[in-house]
Amino acid sequence: MKKNTFPGKFIVFEGPDGSGQSTQSELLKDYLSENGYGVVLTKEPTFESEPGKEARRMMEKEIEFDPKRNQELITQDRQYHLEKTVIPALKEGKIVISDRYFFSTFAYGVASGMDMDWLVEINDDYIYPDLVFLLKVAPDICVERIVKRGKKISVFEKEEKLEKILNAYEKLPGRFENIYIVDGEKTIPKVFEQIKDIIDKKLLKK
Repeated sequence: MKKNTFPGKFIVFEGPDGSGQSTQSELLKDYLSENGYGVVLTKEPTFESEPGKEARRMMEKEIEFDPKRNQELITQDRQYHLEKTVIPALKEGKIVISDRYFFSTFAYGVASGMDMDWLVEINDDYIYPDLVFLLKVAPDICVERIVKRGKKISVFEKEEKLEKILNAYEKLPGRFENIYIVDGEKTIPKVFEQIKDIIDKKLLKK
């Protein structure tokens, strides 16, 4: 994996569905913007590329779900995402916050029975983020939050599957650097306090 050598910083939020990573991404974007930073908030898979669109249809059970094909599509979409959004912003010195990145491929792929080394290999040419926040939330709480959204349940949004995904996520800090586990079961403001404390120390140097 490639080190980020651009002037901007790359921050990633990860966690099982329902862990709150989208909410915390938004809060961090607002906080950094208020501190005078140029910020780009983005998400994977994207809604723009054809692989991203197909991956989303597969996860939402609109077409047959194939775990290997799904991660291949998401990885192809990641290339598009980097070229069109992430790298241009990093070159401009902006802070890029991505709601999911290749750690989702690792955790969701392993939880679906795929080989971790293969998943890493197909993502090996991509930029490694400067900071990764992994929101840890129990599967039953994730399911409760997902149900409250009132949206269609995806193939990954069941408690048994979320348990496997969380277990896979918890192994990542032992293999990869700059991953900070955050207790995502607290209230939204208290979760963000944990994130802000890390950002202030590691990025803003307060």
